[in-house]
Amino acid sequence: MLDDDETQSEAEIPTFSVDDGVDEVTAAQAAAEAEFGALDEQSDAPKTDRRLPVVAIVGRPNVGKSTFVNRVLGRREAVVEDVPGVTRDRVKYEAEWSGTPFWIIDTGGWDRTGKGLAAHVSRQAELATTEADLVVFVVDATVGVTDADLDAVKMLRRSKVPTLLVANKVDSTAQELEAANLWSLGLGEPYVVSALHGRGSGDFLDILVDALPEEGKAPAADTGLPRVALLGRPNVGK
Repeated sequence: MLDDDETQSEAEIPTFSVDDGVDEVTAAQAAAEAEFGALDEQSDAPKTDRRLPVVAIVGRPNVGKSTFVNRVLGRREAVVEDVPGVTRDRVKYEAEWSGTPFWIIDTGGWDRTGKGLAAHVSRQAELATTEADLVVFVVDATVGVTDADLDAVKMLRRSKVPTLLVANKVDSTAQELEAANLWSLGLGEPYVVSALHGRGSGDFLDILVDALPEEGKAPAADTGLPRVALLGRPNVGK
């Protein structure tokens, strides 16, 4: 039961009226407008006309793609395990760096020779490149160039999508020198980072956003807030 100072007088209770036969949805809207005023359809409507750039993270299995995605997002969103094959489908996240919003797609390890599930994973990675405005090709700098990396480069060249090369797992100056061998892939400068520890990631993200087009391939996420109407008979504590 409400205390006296919590009791709302009859004159203060917003009232509304609806014609006989009006459906429940219309009646509910009338009740909400009586309580909160007319709804402003323009102020917080979802902005769906803007299209954001899309970045696909691609590479052979177990080079640290999901770890890199988490570094970009600033949180542990993508599943990470120290075994290959954890990521199987392409997964899209909304990201932002230095005020520039974009979509980032985490993909499973691309493997030309994969069969069964591995072939499905590779196909998902290839589809991600077709959706992307920019590809980030991740290589394990501690291993160097492998046949699988060379196969992936051929696939990326066929896609004709602009590509940045990331040499991941670089935790020292000595490893930076070894990463210079990745120039042989023919994708331009290898940008050295340690996705796990954050080394070089900020500098690379500055380069990434500079390479993005102003308008991309994918619509921005809806930003309109949901609205909730609380209904009930008088004096039930709505």
